[in-house]
Amino acid sequence: MELRTAVSPRDVKHYTTERLREEFLIQNLFVPGEIKLVYSHIDRIITGACVPTSPIKLTAGDELRAEYFCERRELGVINIGGAGTITIDGKTYKVGYKEGMYIGMGSKDITFDSDDKNTPAKFYLNSAPAHKTYPTVLIKPEGTPAEDVVIIKPENKKELGRMEDANHRTINKYILPGQVESCQLEMGMTKLEPGSIWNTMPCHTHDRRMEVYLYFDIPEDAFVMHFMGEPQETRHIVMRNEEAVISPSWSIHSGAGSQAYTFIWGMVGENQDFDDMDDVRNQDLK
Repeated sequence: MELRTAVSPRDVKHYTTERLREEFLIQNLFVPGEIKLVYSHIDRIITGACVPTSPIKLTAGDELRAEYFCERRELGVINIGGAGTITIDGKTYKVGYKEGMYIGMGSKDITFDSDDKNTPAKFYLNSAPAHKTYPTVLIKPEGTPAEDVVIIKPENKKELGRMEDANHRTINKYILPGQVESCQLEMGMTKLEPGSIWNTMPCHTHDRRMEVYLYFDIPEDAFVMHFMGEPQETRHIVMRNEEAVISPSWSIHSGAGSQAYTFIWGMVGENQDFDDMDDVRNQDLK
């Protein structure tokens, strides 16, 4: 597990491009046959991915000083690859493309697998410290609710923006209060419509929560310009397909792509109020 420390906005003002990418950009997450994890001291979020070509068990590692990964943690998962399975303490869940899971604290034995090793699942992971056990559930964008299966509610599929502003997009909220309960973790997926390039614009900060973005559905010759930093001290990081970026609570987090793309957002921190944001006017950005 890679460890990254927290950073001060005063220091970030002086970072070179190389240092900025070193601190905030997460590359090479989706490696066939491996679990890759990055532990950030910013609200102690863990960002990672698992691409199983045979069954892979999630373990705590020495870094967590825990008997098992979810001993003191909760875990959110969204699959952006082929069909796969997640087996939790002997119970197996089938997790298809763009389906997800919330795995509650206390889940001991977590194993990932793919239906077809030639088209493996790509499980994207966000994990946060937890204080209480909430039910483990499978999350689907659509379908019929069942035991241990939650369907994203219509009110949590929100269409935002417009083509005239190049930010027409749809947010699907997977993990948040009122749908899938958690201690602090929230996760969702935003898809931009063809012709739109901007996400989270006008932008904002939220001092109560940090965030991680995973950008994907980006062609090889395309990119997303991810903007971060204090509103009056913005910086940018060039993002390629299936790369993630850490956004501290003091930073804006907004992107513009050379074409449309999709991204997964995950938040942890002080509260779970999705609308607790400090909006930034376009006129005030520098």
